[in-house]
Amino acid sequence: MGIFRMDDIDLALIKQMQITADVSLAELSRRVGVSKTACWNRIQRMDEKGFILGKHVLFDRHALGLQTVVFLSITVGRHSIDWVEKFVSVIEQFPEIVEVHRLTGEGADYQLKVVCPSIESYDLFQQKLISKIDFTSMSTKISLKQIKDCHLLPLSHLQTDTK
Repeated sequence: MGIFRMDDIDLALIKQMQITADVSLAELSRRVGVSKTACWNRIQRMDEKGFILGKHVLFDRHALGLQTVVFLSITVGRHSIDWVEKFVSVIEQFPEIVEVHRLTGEGADYQLKVVCPSIESYDLFQQKLISKIDFTSMSTKISLKQIKDCHLLPLSHLQTDTK
């Protein structure tokens, strides 16, 4: 999937949908200045091309009792296809793991973002994870305060320059 050709209306739609996914079609079409039919057709095209991955509601983790955010760095000794497949199947078993990144450079090979109610619950989670994967080292960093949490993708590279 590559970047598809879009105009200012497509870009406006994407921006609006990132801000509020549950806005009505009528309101969305009004905000971007096109008819409901044209708006719907554009959204359908983006969906068919795989640009829309889903629509989600964001919840306040603190209100749900999930005060602890931990970044777990994992270094592995081997990077075989079998190991990666097993690793992926293991991390899918843990809802506490909300993000996983494979890294390059010095240090860890994988970075996991883990959300849980407490340090004690994190410790239990980590013990279960340790028993299921083969690794050479782990390092835990506890987030003291979240400074920024943004789910809006930067889109300035898609804007047409009219100057």
